[in-house]
Amino acid sequence: MSGTDATTAFLKIPLFRKIPKVDMYTLVDQLPLEVYESGAYLFHAGEEGDSLYVVLDGRLEIVLASDTEDEMLLRVCGPGEYVGEMSLIMPQGRRTASVRARDKSRVLMMSRDKFNEILERWPSIAYSMIEIMSERLDTSNEAAFNDLVAKNHALQQAYDELKAAQEQLIEKERLERELQVAADIQLSILPDDLPDVDEFSFGARILPARQVGGDLYDVFPLKGEQVGVLIGDVADKGVPSALFMARAHALLVAEADIGVTPGEALRLVNSHITRLQKSTQFVTVLYGILDLKTREFSYARAGHETPLVLHLDGSVERIPHSPGMALGLWDIITLDERTIQLLPGDTLLLYTDGMTDCRNPKGEPFGLDRIKSTLSPLANFNAQQVCDLLLETLKDYQDGSKQDDDVTLVAVNAASEESTIRVRKNEEE
Repeated sequence: MSGTDATTAFLKIPLFRKIPKVDMYTLVDQLPLEVYESGAYLFHAGEEGDSLYVVLDGRLEIVLASDTEDEMLLRVCGPGEYVGEMSLIMPQGRRTASVRARDKSRVLMMSRDKFNEILERWPSIAYSMIEIMSERLDTSNEAAFNDLVAKNHALQQAYDELKAAQEQLIEKERLERELQVAADIQLSILPDDLPDVDEFSFGARILPARQVGGDLYDVFPLKGEQVGVLIGDVADKGVPSALFMARAHALLVAEADIGVTPGEALRLVNSHITRLQKSTQFVTVLYGILDLKTREFSYARAGHETPLVLHLDGSVERIPHSPGMALGLWDIITLDERTIQLLPGDTLLLYTDGMTDCRNPKGEPFGLDRIKSTLSPLANFNAQQVCDLLLETLKDYQDGSKQDDDVTLVAVNAASEESTIRVRKNEEE
C-alpha cells in the first residue's frame, strides 16, 4: 500500500477525520510499519492497550477465547480497516478481544504517545472522541436491550417448553398408573390355579406384547366331572383389546355355567357381543369341554388356530378342521365343532397366532412347523412343562426382536398308564 493509500485509510477513521490531509501525510510517514506472519498475535484479550493498528495489506482476525475449544471469530479486518482504537481513548484500557493475522499482514501502528501529541496539536479531535464514545454507548445500549429482549424471549420459550414437558411427564405417569391398574385387572381375570385332577394335567402361559394384551385363557371345573378349556385372541392389542377381552371372557364363562355345549355357548356369546358392540373389534375363540371319564374333548372353534395333539410316540397331529368365524362381526356365525379322544399320553396344545407370527431378528416367523418340531420331544412332560419349554424356545428364537402380538399357550395332558401308576405309587409312599 502506498503512502497515499495509507493516508486515505487513516482519513476513513472517524477519530482522525478532522486532521488536514496535508498533515495526515506527515503523520503517516512518522508511524512505524509492522509485519505479522499468519497466525501471529498483535495482542491478546485482557492485555493493557496502548496502540491502534491500521491494516495496509493482509487480513486480521478478531476472536474471543482464542486457542480454546470455545474460540469465537467476531469479524475479519482487511486493508483500510483498523483495530484497537479504544485503547487510545481509555487510559489503561484492557483489550476486550484478541487480534491475530489470518494472512501475512502489514500494519501501521500508532502509539498512545503519538496519539497524545496529535491531540495537543488538534484539540478538536476531543469532540470526535466524545462523538465516538456516544455512538458506541448508544450502540452498546441498543445491543444490550436487543440481547435482553432476545434472552427474555428465549427464557419464555424455555419456560413454556419446560411447562409442556412437565405436563407430558405428569400425563405419562398417569397413563402408566392406569396401564398398571389395567394390567392388574387383566391378571386378576386369568386363573390363579389350574384344576388338579388325577389323570390330567393342565398348563398355561401368556406373554403380552404390551403391558396389557388382548389374549385370554381359562381352565375351570364344570358340573359332572367336566372341565372347561378356553383360549381367545382379541384383534389388536393394548387397553381397548384388554377391555373387550374381559367382556368376552365374562360372557363365555357365564354361558358355560348353564351347561350348554361349546357351540351353543359361543353362539350365545356372539349374540351378546354383536348386540352390545359399537366398534369393529372381534375375538377368535376356541372353547371346549373335557370329559374326565371318557377323555373326550368336545370343542367349538370360532376362527381360532387349529389345535395340535402330541402323541406318546412323539408324533404331532393337527386336528382336521373346517372354517370358523370370529365372534363379534356377524349376527349369524359358522363354527368348527368337533370331538376328539385324548389317548393316554396325549397332549392337547391350544395357542394364539402370536406364537406362529413371532419373528426373529431376521424377520422370519416362528411358524407352525417349528411349533411341531419343538413339541415333538416333549411327549413325556406334563402340560405346564410343555407350555414353559415352548415359550422359552420362542423367546430364544425371538432373540430380543420386537414382539408384535400377544402369545398364549394352553395345554392338556392325558396321563399315560405308566405315569398314572407312578403318581399313585408316590402318593401311597
